[in-house]
Amino acid sequence: MLSPSLEDYLEEVYRLSLNKKEIRNKDIADVLNVSMPSVVKGLKKLKSMGYIKYEPYEGIELLEKGKRKGKFLVERNRILRQFVDVIGSNCDEKAEAEAMEHYLCISTIKSIEKLVSFFTENPEIDKKFRDYNIESILEDDDIEYR
Repeated sequence: MLSPSLEDYLEEVYRLSLNKKEIRNKDIADVLNVSMPSVVKGLKKLKSMGYIKYEPYEGIELLEKGKRKGKFLVERNRILRQFVDVIGSNCDEKAEAEAMEHYLCISTIKSIEKLVSFFTENPEIDKKFRDYNIESILEDDDIEYR
């Protein structure tokens, strides 16, 4: 099982593989704002788990297992960002999705995906929810949840 940080590394390797022919450690360090030694350590673990082909000072290549898992991780992030938007949360969607994605089970992610699809396919219900949500926020604006 991948730790949250290894999921982040694999997710970024997958994202970068969609746009770049060659992926370097520095690319991952820059995107995730982590140190090069942390990236090397993570890549070595991903290699030992069969997700990537990696040798120091060479490019990083996703193996089939890494492509499948990476695609899932990117899709999970997309679904959670959409969810944050659908519920009308006034926050940084990227940060909020990142906070949730490592701690929800697949069943919950699939349920969230169904909810997002339901609202997307039923704009009249989405509008009712957004109107209700705005009224609730205005009524409770003195309550601090964090």
